[in-house]
Amino acid sequence: MLRLHSGSAAETRGLARGLAAALCEEPAPPGLAIALVGALGAGKTLFAKGLGEGFGLAPEHMASPTFTIANEFALPPGRPFARLVHADFYRMEAEAELEAAGLLDWLAPGALLVAEWADRFPAALPADHLEVRLEAADAAAPGADAAKADADAARMLCARAGGGAARRVLLRWAARCP
Repeated sequence: MLRLHSGSAAETRGLARGLAAALCEEPAPPGLAIALVGALGAGKTLFAKGLGEGFGLAPEHMASPTFTIANEFALPPGRPFARLVHADFYRMEAEAELEAAGLLDWLAPGALLVAEWADRFPAALPADHLEVRLEAADAAAPGADAAKADADAARMLCARAGGGAARRVLLRWAARCP
């Protein structure tokens, strides 16, 4: 398990860019999934944007896919993945809905699945996946603007690997972190 502290949105995105760099260090395992877990406003989308930045995507194009279920991005040549799929499981009621939305395609070789609210359907992900749990270090006051809290909050990130390929990625990521 890897535990990281982030004091700002910029640090959270920087940690995610470090994960992207670790993913680029060796051939990518087929169908790799990164499960982003945390409460509303914990920084899941912020982390996904940083990961996208690390692969050469503009963060402003990586909006939360809550209403679209998934957004797919072609990655620049020379990356270990041809595309990044940023999905959100929050509005799904059953695993069959994920499959109908394209889960098997999202896990195909050449794709990197980054799934927010992945803890809603843990069995839908391959056993060999990386889980990143985000928690706001400073709880927002009742009635506070969740988007502002998401942008400003310090957070704790706890990552764990669910298999051998994910474990190798986690170790490479840990070596890049202060």
